[in-house]
Amino acid sequence: MSDVPHILLLEDSVDAAMALSRLLTRSGFRVTVAGTLNAAIRAVEEHEFDLAIADLALPDGSGVDLLPALRRRGATPAVALTGYDDVDASRAAGFCEHLTKPIQFSDLLALARRLCVPVSR
Repeated sequence: MSDVPHILLLEDSVDAAMALSRLLTRSGFRVTVAGTLNAAIRAVEEHEFDLAIADLALPDGSGVDLLPALRRRGATPAVALTGYDDVDASRAAGFCEHLTKPIQFSDLLALARRLCVPVSR
């Protein structure tokens, strides 16, 4: 089993998902990308993640709707990634952190490094 932290990236913008995935991978993380809420829920059912980063506005729901699936699998920290600057709503929904788009990759990387505590596999 790998000791490389595994991140679920839920982002419906293909360009943004590719860029973030590439940057996180180059920074030492393993990344699974999901472009829809349904794909992300399936990924959570099939894999264990150390961190979830979720866009809130999705074509088939909200990143908030991913949180119950994550909680059923354990205490995976989740970061809201959105164009809306409503930190209080994100925290009330159950996200531990909130990043407003456009983001600085250095901010995301710092959060990922701080929040990724590999799950026991």
